[in-house]
Amino acid sequence: MFYFKKSIRCWFFIVFIISLGICLSNFTKQEIYQKDFSSIVYKQVNRLSKEIDLLVLISEKFQKKELSKKDLQNQLQVTRYAFKRAEGVLTYYYPKHIQAYINGAPLPHPDPFPIKKNAPDYYVMTPEAYKKSLPLDMLDLGHYSGKPRVAAPEGLQTLDELIFSEDNIDSQKIVRLTTRLQRFYIPLEKHIKNRKFFYDFELLEASRLELIRVFSMGVTGFDTPGSLNAITEVKHSLKGVEDYINLLKEKCSLNSVSRTDRLFYLVDEYLQKHQEFESFDRLAFLKDYVDPLYAQLGEIKEELNLTSTANKYGEVSSWNTNSTSIFSEELLNPYYYSFLKEEEDSAELRNLGKKLFYDDGLSKNENLSCASCHQPELAFTDGKVKSFANLEGETVKRNSPSLINAVFSDRFFYDLRAHDLEDQVGHVIDNHLEYNTNFKVITEKLENNSDYINLFSEVFPEQKINRYQFSKALSSYVISLRSFNTPFDQYVRGEKSNISVFVKRGFNLFMGKAACATCHFPPTFSGLVPPLFQENESEVIGVLTSPNVLEIDKDLGRYENGIYEDKLSIYKHSFKTTTVREANYTAPYFHNGSYSTLEEVIDFYDKGGASGMGLINELPNQTLAPDPLELTNREKKDLISFIKSLSTKNY
Repeated sequence: MFYFKKSIRCWFFIVFIISLGICLSNFTKQEIYQKDFSSIVYKQVNRLSKEIDLLVLISEKFQKKELSKKDLQNQLQVTRYAFKRAEGVLTYYYPKHIQAYINGAPLPHPDPFPIKKNAPDYYVMTPEAYKKSLPLDMLDLGHYSGKPRVAAPEGLQTLDELIFSEDNIDSQKIVRLTTRLQRFYIPLEKHIKNRKFFYDFELLEASRLELIRVFSMGVTGFDTPGSLNAITEVKHSLKGVEDYINLLKEKCSLNSVSRTDRLFYLVDEYLQKHQEFESFDRLAFLKDYVDPLYAQLGEIKEELNLTSTANKYGEVSSWNTNSTSIFSEELLNPYYYSFLKEEEDSAELRNLGKKLFYDDGLSKNENLSCASCHQPELAFTDGKVKSFANLEGETVKRNSPSLINAVFSDRFFYDLRAHDLEDQVGHVIDNHLEYNTNFKVITEKLENNSDYINLFSEVFPEQKINRYQFSKALSSYVISLRSFNTPFDQYVRGEKSNISVFVKRGFNLFMGKAACATCHFPPTFSGLVPPLFQENESEVIGVLTSPNVLEIDKDLGRYENGIYEDKLSIYKHSFKTTTVREANYTAPYFHNGSYSTLEEVIDFYDKGGASGMGLINELPNQTLAPDPLELTNREKKDLISFIKSLSTKNY
């Protein structure tokens, strides 16, 4: 008996030692694995640091006329290649800092730097102080205040536009910009090197987001406004992605590794053979290379059973990590943009919202409903130049925008005055030209209606009807008004075997020569900025009072939206970039409804907006490039064919 008990204890001890060994082995592997990720990230970050230092040195030599413009251009390209190699991880961890100081659009913008109260307008942090600071994403802005200011453009995009300009280069300005780039890179480099590890699920997310960025912003030329060196830069971006995925492959099956390697090889081969910006087939690149690679990285996530940032930290993400296509109906999460939670939504709530949407008895004069200005047969617009008001003979200030995919916004209305769907509802109810009432009166009407009492109690049992329930119901209905299943979407996803050659050519024009996608970003084809889809852009394009009258519309747009931070000169005549999805049904166009046809709209852009038509002094802050696109008649027709392919009545 003694020996039996002793044997049992021995076996337990042996099992414990073996189990401990396995755990320690797994821990050691995981630790090594994280260090491998770190070594790749540090290598990319170091390379970029060295190239930025060289760029500063060469810009100084250029200023002294010791080096040529070509030398400066070459070094800028090498620096940008180094940035593209590291872009996926840098923009994943520090998106605000990258946008503000490293690679933001070459346009004046609100100054994101925290200015202390009562600091002078010329306040700029010294290099010594900035070295001790954190990247913009890590700063605590709570104890800072001060008036909003306009910051001059800076970073790699701005340098690309200046250094590759055909005009004479201001060498002093180039030195100043490269020095500032170096200065603002220091805290980012320092902070990322202080990270002790990088999670595998984070690096996979960064890689998939970089694929979205490569397609939606890279191949469009958004990043390379001067050199148009977009296609070569995409190769370096994808090499950066491959760096991370090569480590993940060590855990994958042989079949998965084979598929992944083949896709990276094929996309690299395609980019080697197709370098010309204007002739580059962006549709083939999307359908045959980028989207399959995006799906494959999603399969790696599933195979390795990796979590997501949203699940790990209990967040509501704008982007769905389980999506299988960049043009998937599930790519974006509508509940990120609303106070309504996904678990609160239901068919019953949506039906209640639909009933409220079509009920004109809720407005003060009982003659106006949401559907009065948003009619389903017109993609939830009304076909009017400006929507009718509740007063006879009056109209509201602007044209009625479509509600299709309207939920995918971080700001609402043409002037971006509402920050969420629920806030938007409040603006409509309070407006004296629209509902001209308030929530108290509306809830009293609902509480005296037996149908509504039953419907509300079904969704909100044992609760008194209130404004929040009302807003949630309307939000639920608006969230359901989505369109990501058009013939074009189906073709990209492989659910439709072919589309017309006119649509194909039109898409490539939209993404390339016509430069539409530099503001109407795919896949929403709106101003919702990829790949995080958390910010809406507004643009100053110089809409005229009429296509045939050379006079800028007087509406100041975002500048007069009542939001203190938006009271900046750059926002005069600035309006939200709305989607071109369903545009076949949403005429007339623009905020003032002054353009009746898509042909008129495209002709306006072809001429370079108001500035391109000679009104540059009247509109010095135009964000649309004033240069004519020089589109042929056939190209204009192809663009319209593509836009029409983004329409469906299935909503």
